[in-house]
Amino acid sequence: MKLLKDILYKAGIIEVVGSTNVAITALSFDSRKIEKDSLFIAIKGTVSDGHKYIDDTIAKGAIAILCEDLPAELNEKVTYIKVKDPTAAMGIVAGNFYDNPSEKIKLVGVTGTNGKTTTVTLLFNLFKKLGYKTGLLSTVKNQINNDVITATHTTPDAIQLNALLRQMIDKGCTHCFMEVSSHAVVQNRIAGIHFTGGVFTNITHDHLDYHKTFDEYIKAKKKFFDGLSADAFALTNRDDVNGEVMLQNTRAAKHTYSLRSMAEFKCRVVENQFSGLLLNIDNQEVWSKLIGSFNAYNLLAVYATAILLKEDKINVLTTLSTLGSVEGRFQYVRTDNGVIGIVDYAHTPDALINVLKTINDIRTGNEQIITVVGCGGDRDKAKRPLMARIAADLSNKVILTSDNPRSEEPEAIIRDMQIGIDGVNYKKTISITDRSEAIKTACSYANPGDIVLVAGKGHEKYQEIKGVKHDFDDMLVLQENLKLFER
Repeated sequence: MKLLKDILYKAGIIEVVGSTNVAITALSFDSRKIEKDSLFIAIKGTVSDGHKYIDDTIAKGAIAILCEDLPAELNEKVTYIKVKDPTAAMGIVAGNFYDNPSEKIKLVGVTGTNGKTTTVTLLFNLFKKLGYKTGLLSTVKNQINNDVITATHTTPDAIQLNALLRQMIDKGCTHCFMEVSSHAVVQNRIAGIHFTGGVFTNITHDHLDYHKTFDEYIKAKKKFFDGLSADAFALTNRDDVNGEVMLQNTRAAKHTYSLRSMAEFKCRVVENQFSGLLLNIDNQEVWSKLIGSFNAYNLLAVYATAILLKEDKINVLTTLSTLGSVEGRFQYVRTDNGVIGIVDYAHTPDALINVLKTINDIRTGNEQIITVVGCGGDRDKAKRPLMARIAADLSNKVILTSDNPRSEEPEAIIRDMQIGIDGVNYKKTISITDRSEAIKTACSYANPGDIVLVAGKGHEKYQEIKGVKHDFDDMLVLQENLKLFER
């Protein structure tokens, strides 16, 4: 059984019962998707235990079972592979099944709290314009050159990931740029994947509902770099206090980029306007359509990655200047009377600070900043008051509203946010539960020259309420209401 290659050493085979001379035609860890001659991977999940469905999958045609615990009764026609960690084994098995596609493509993973989607999307667009067939794996979408595939997770599961990489290679792709989430690292979704390089953007308060402590969150990010091979590169943001931490135990070649510190790749912001950024990157001036110092970091990371992938400096900078903004990331529109509407995915305290500081830096001083912001349900509650406080401190008016409340009551989430509003900011803050109504109200407040920021959902085209996804697009709602109140 070719699939067993490397598992003994990398995932810890404890016992094999039955023949290893079987032909597997499909893999799945979802018992509902088992086909004839499949390998079923039984995983103890947070919601259900796959071991409960082993007999069901055999009845559906599974001929091999990868599991942590062997069933009490074994089927003599089935092969059972007992391993220490089925999630790690699944990555290695999936790699073998799809002929280890990550070893046949230049795969760069980008991790960090903020900037992952922008960085991988810019890299994807840059390399396409440089003439390469390229793949993209991101929060917004997965893409195989020109073919778009809807993304359901920031990082796909190990089987889906290897299948996508295999498709990319079959369609002639030479490069792939992917987001690597902390969840994916901890859940072994990238187990067995070979990366050409890893990029670290930054790390701030997020996902503590999952990782419990900030230290565990840092360790999850660091584990990605610890796993890079000696022939890979590790590129880190030196201006982030944890940037050097990411490099401590990696075997990869170490590289740094910075706007403020000594680093291998340097950038200075010359001009920052609503029309774009003028940057000095490695002593070469380049104009970008993107806005804000946080995007200067993203652009520098993209430039450095391209250079580490052996691309020509002038070609990279010239092409970089032609790239537009990423959907839902500081995406803005301007009305005929000068009101500026901005949609941004800022859903962490640090991301919201970056966006609002950028707006404050660019404005002349007379314009109002009107911010609409909410927080997601069933997620890190500790950041809710922080998000509200930041919005109130850096805006002239704030409307607290729903984001994706999921199973929580929107009003309860807003009450958690209100704790962060002090007496000074209380009068400029209101709460409107209905997100559409909140955006409409913000637009009605705007006078010529004012700036309306709608933060939190960015590219998302839905709002999740009580487990149901409803169509909702921040940019469409914003544009409709700006036109309504244009005067």
